[in-house]
Amino acid sequence: WTAVAHSRGGQVGGFAIGDFAAYYITMMMVSHLTFTWFMFEFEYRVRTGAFSPLLLQPLHPIHRDIATNISYKFLTLAVMVPTAALMVWAFDPVFQTPSWALLAFVPVIALAFLMRFFIEWALALVALWTTRTAAAHQLYFASLLFLSGQMAPLELMPEWVQTLSSLLPFRWMVSFPVELILGRLTLQETVAGMATQAVWLVLSWGILGLVWSRGMKRYTAVGS
Repeated sequence: WTAVAHSRGGQVGGFAIGDFAAYYITMMMVSHLTFTWFMFEFEYRVRTGAFSPLLLQPLHPIHRDIATNISYKFLTLAVMVPTAALMVWAFDPVFQTPSWALLAFVPVIALAFLMRFFIEWALALVALWTTRTAAAHQLYFASLLFLSGQMAPLELMPEWVQTLSSLLPFRWMVSFPVELILGRLTLQETVAGMATQAVWLVLSWGILGLVWSRGMKRYTAVGS
């Protein structure tokens, strides 16, 4: 994108070279704070029988996974923060973040994380029906790559992609926190976005509960 911006006089669709640097550094951190890996792990759990002992524990398995995910992220921030600082030094990003956006970022990133966790944990439960889930997961992550702004800022994508991303949860899980930190949202847009996140959080929790209850009725232990 830096090369494209250079070839077009230093700017593409309202993004200058420094803006692109700020965007992808922020995207790296937001992706780290929101990502999960359980979609890939669930197939292994079910296929090897490792899932069955988790059902005998006094707490729902999701509590264990949330705790594991959060603790992993706190530990790896010791690497991610210096890496981001090094990239800021090397690429000279331009941040135009208002002070109120820094405060709003805390609930926004928390909502984004919970949304993404519930949605991806629900998709991981497909393993209760079939122990070959790679194709479904790859379809999801391909959609996430394009519709969450990871491939390119959504503002540079075709209008139909922007509309689809806003109607689906993808923008609100990843791109929305990035837009907030970059100062590309007004206070009104931020409040409306948080309301949309809250709606998707309730929907994703409901979908997760439904898939879990149906999956438990169908699940048959396999493996050792």
